[in-house]
Amino acid sequence: MFNVALRPVFTAAAIAFLPMAAFAQSAEDILRAAFDNWRAESSHAVTTMTIKRSSGTREMTMESWTLGEDKALVRFTAPARDAGNATLQLGKSTYVFNPKLNQVIKLPSSALSQSWMGSDFSYEDLGRSERVIGDYTHTLVETRSEGGNKIYVIESVPKRGVPVVWGKQVLSVRDDGVLYSVAYYDQVGNLVRTMTADKIGTLAGRPYPIEMTMRVEAKPGEFTRVTTESAEFNISIPSYLFTKSNLQNPRD
Repeated sequence: MFNVALRPVFTAAAIAFLPMAAFAQSAEDILRAAFDNWRAESSHAVTTMTIKRSSGTREMTMESWTLGEDKALVRFTAPARDAGNATLQLGKSTYVFNPKLNQVIKLPSSALSQSWMGSDFSYEDLGRSERVIGDYTHTLVETRSEGGNKIYVIESVPKRGVPVVWGKQVLSVRDDGVLYSVAYYDQVGNLVRTMTADKIGTLAGRPYPIEMTMRVEAKPGEFTRVTTESAEFNISIPSYLFTKSNLQNPRD
């Protein structure tokens, strides 16, 4: 969403057409390849977010754009009660716009772990690649075969002194660059939530996690699923899109 979610050490073309073993020399390289496959140098996507709760299910549609490692814009388009809400990531700064308040608010770092639009994803998840790769130390702990692909399992532990929410993350990446799963652990080693690629297909010519589902251990039976309806990569995106003025007053 989001990918929702992510960097050009290797070109997008290399990621699309070379096996991961040809260039992944370290756990960090494997992660960079997965995030490059997810977002490329730029991207535009239309996604649906389904939130399942014990009280019922609701669905929202959003449009998102990314540019480089540190720019992302997500704007909700449906249903009517959510349309216009938007989130902008600029580097490590995150801004939100609420059309009812007609106000842009910069989120403090303490708020980044809060629920994003009532889902099981957080604002922090929008900056996944930059923060995970830079703030953690990565170790390849397992390589296994599954469904005709190799799966690389990477344990990511926070660097000393870096203020992060998670005590560790365990990420699984397929050998074709697809982010397969992410398990999030608290500071004492308890599993808190898990994101899985429940449907993998081909999107805009690349292998892609079309359905990503986040499940929280403390909420059995509930989940948030993000489904990518359409996407395009390595496209020209105007720079004004990633501005606070455009966040509040979008240009056509």
